[in-house]
Amino acid sequence: MSLKSSLRAVAPASPFNPAHLAPDNARDPHHAVFGQTSSPTLDSLPTVDIRLDQAAQTLWTFMRPGGRPSFSPPLLRDLHTVQQNIHHLAQQTDGVLPFRHIVVGSRVPGIFNLGGDLSLFAEKIMQGDRDGLRRYAYHCVDVVFANADGYGHCLTTVALVQGDALGGGFEAALSCDVIIAEKHAKFGLPEILFNLFPGMGAYTLLSRRLNPRMAEKIILSGQTYTATELHEMGIVDAVAETGEGESAVCEHLARIDRRYNAHDAIQRIKRLVNPISHQELRDITDIWVEAALKLTEADLRKMMRLVNAQNRRIGAPRPESVAS
Repeated sequence: MSLKSSLRAVAPASPFNPAHLAPDNARDPHHAVFGQTSSPTLDSLPTVDIRLDQAAQTLWTFMRPGGRPSFSPPLLRDLHTVQQNIHHLAQQTDGVLPFRHIVVGSRVPGIFNLGGDLSLFAEKIMQGDRDGLRRYAYHCVDVVFANADGYGHCLTTVALVQGDALGGGFEAALSCDVIIAEKHAKFGLPEILFNLFPGMGAYTLLSRRLNPRMAEKIILSGQTYTATELHEMGIVDAVAETGEGESAVCEHLARIDRRYNAHDAIQRIKRLVNPISHQELRDITDIWVEAALKLTEADLRKMMRLVNAQNRRIGAPRPESVAS
């Protein structure tokens, strides 16, 4: 039985209400279905591909957002739908899942994810929309927490980074237990360049992997790092040659499975000794929202310059600039 069939057999419709993260249908007509009142199913997720390798007990999920490859509301909604269905399946089967590993990757060539939806940020900030900004941020950390918590069932989560992971994209990778990156991939937290900080888990996650001092140094530097540099720091677990990322993930998970009993016990100990709290992540995003609303027009112009640079990478139209 496929994963989709398994989930349809036991899982109720996702309780997630997509109305408050309504997509911009004018930009991508494929998202129009989500304007309906019914919740999306795993067969109708335009921004996420999933496949189940039953032999390897691995669920592969690949992001394929339309437009700029960031955590747009449609992508967040689809990721949340997948995660909610996994939770429902676990509840209905007493935690006995058809997989023990979840891999998160990207179908966008050369890009894992460029982070938060900066155009949305700028719009909400200019409108003074505190609630809208907080709602978006909460949905980001909900996705991050599910990865970091192993879905409450000690699943091993793996980030397969085959392209640039910036801002929230880097945070999403950090939320996974294992990061495997291809050699050409770049990582960075550019938020300091427009007078903000990465508020979707970077400090929490880097502090656990390194220490608070190094976490602060990386966040405040705005520096871009190679996969090899982060491997030497202990952030990236393995570096693969370009094009060999999926094979490297399979090899890594096969090694885990050969000693799975010990690995599972260590995962449980790690989450017991060094837990990541959902409330901690949300409290940090509250600070992020307040800081974002204090950005000046000059800061917002810098933010939009970054949006324009991202758009040039994918050949997207230039967005409207912030009024001076």
